[in-house]
Amino acid sequence: MSSTISSSLAEQYVVLGNVAWSTYEALVEQTENPRGRMVYDNGDLEIMSPSINHEQVKTLIGRMIEMYTWKRRVKIRSAASTTFKLSKRKKGFEADESYYVQNASSMMGVDQVDLKIHPPPDIAVKVDISRSSILKMNVFAGLGVPEVWRYRGERITIEVLEGKKYVAAESSLALPGFPIGLASELIELRGELDENELLDRFMAGLD
Repeated sequence: MSSTISSSLAEQYVVLGNVAWSTYEALVEQTENPRGRMVYDNGDLEIMSPSINHEQVKTLIGRMIEMYTWKRRVKIRSAASTTFKLSKRKKGFEADESYYVQNASSMMGVDQVDLKIHPPPDIAVKVDISRSSILKMNVFAGLGVPEVWRYRGERITIEVLEGKKYVAAESSLALPGFPIGLASELIELRGELDENELLDRFMAGLD
């Protein structure tokens, strides 16, 4: 089993190779000890331990999505960092945040997600402040996540799945009116303003 380690003030990553699917499933089910968010792709396992900076950004993005859908009366079902995995494809991931929008109604009452019968989330949020995780993007695509909102230290970008690859989009397919530019500007002010003040400004921008 091989490994590489990358660390910064933003996130810490451990990447392991030649990890059996059964080992990954055992780690997913482990509840006694804390662990980071995991992504698995056919033997490669990445474990990310987030920093407070990472968590602040992903939480702000998530709260803005939730407040936008509440304001616009858009049906939504939050999945947060749920583990999504599919054994026949040997892929699994935990997003920073995830949401069902187009499929919100069909996921009502579902307490245990099974990708053999349920769709993947319509939106996955991915924050990469220290570096970009190509592995996770490959897994998102392999499991059919239609749309990924990415933050890589500067602004939110949206990528939509076309075939087997993601391409940049100007707006969200799930939430076409969402003000990506405003959200990005406010996230950059997180070191200066209280989170509630940031969200007040976001909501004011929706009027």
